[in-house]
Amino acid sequence: MITTIQVTSATRERLAALKSTPRETYDELLNKLLALIPRGDEEGEYTDAFRLGILEARLDLLAGRTTDHAQVKKRLGL
Repeated sequence: MITTIQVTSATRERLAALKSTPRETYDELLNKLLALIPRGDEEGEYTDAFRLGILEARLDLLAGRTTDHAQVKKRLGL
């Protein structure tokens, strides 16, 4: 079944720039991007909530929203 999703023109342009070939579909591209979020490890499958947490943590790292160990230790008085 095929459906449509709404994205802004800017998002569409960003997605188009990531295509490996002009003939690659957005479905193929989105599935490649989704594959970057791990499904699980040797201990088993991750829940969707955990996978979302991994994605959000990676985005936090990219945006510089991090706290290093020294800062955490200082806040905790260790």
